[in-house]
Amino acid sequence: MNDQFSITRLSRFGALVLGLLLTVYAFAAANLPPQTSSQSGVTVKVTPRNLAGTEWEFTIVFDTHSQDLKDDPLKSAVLVVDGGAPSAPTGWQGDNPGGHHRKGVLRFKAAAASPANVELRLQRPAESEPRVFRWQLR
Repeated sequence: MNDQFSITRLSRFGALVLGLLLTVYAFAAANLPPQTSSQSGVTVKVTPRNLAGTEWEFTIVFDTHSQDLKDDPLKSAVLVVDGGAPSAPTGWQGDNPGGHHRKGVLRFKAAAASPANVELRLQRPAESEPRVFRWQLR
């Protein structure tokens, strides 16, 4: 009976610690500043929206007055965590290609460990280098 009490107590403690860690990362994402890149007549603004749970989210805004925005973030973006291998997005919920203003949320599978930094790379059509957006998490 004493062992069962200890296991229950440890499980509750583990759940509490996990909850605190998820809260810290959600709070950290809410406090990470947006980053903006302006190049070739197109401004891209990326804001970490949620870096907690099993899925991470970034809000992306494209803005231009000189061309149609035909970007497909599902094909042109990757997430790099702590300099590791690039990960493809799992989903895009937002405006369809075309027009001069687009906004949406790009989703990725969450990193397994608590990373020190996160980098979103976005390769735009007709641009030779990807646009890079980096955040220090700890």
